[in-house]
Amino acid sequence: MLLSLGCKTMREGVIATIIFFIAGILLILASVNIVPVFWHLNHIIMLSGFLLLLLSPIILVSTFLLSVLPDAKERMEQCNH
Repeated sequence: MLLSLGCKTMREGVIATIIFFIAGILLILASVNIVPVFWHLNHIIMLSGFLLLLLSPIILVSTFLLSVLPDAKERMEQCNH
């Protein structure tokens, strides 16, 4: 059931995208402004922020691609918006 998409998983995909995007921006800003240059810790935190920024559209696109599968339309019509 890895490729099952319902109302709950659609909402979870969008919420996870928003959380990853905001967390990525906050980590990048923190690494630039707050974290001291100590054992290249600022670069490690910036890399993790960039990874979160990279994962956010990947999650959103994969959720969209799951929603355009043939069986997904019938399941999505049963959702209460």
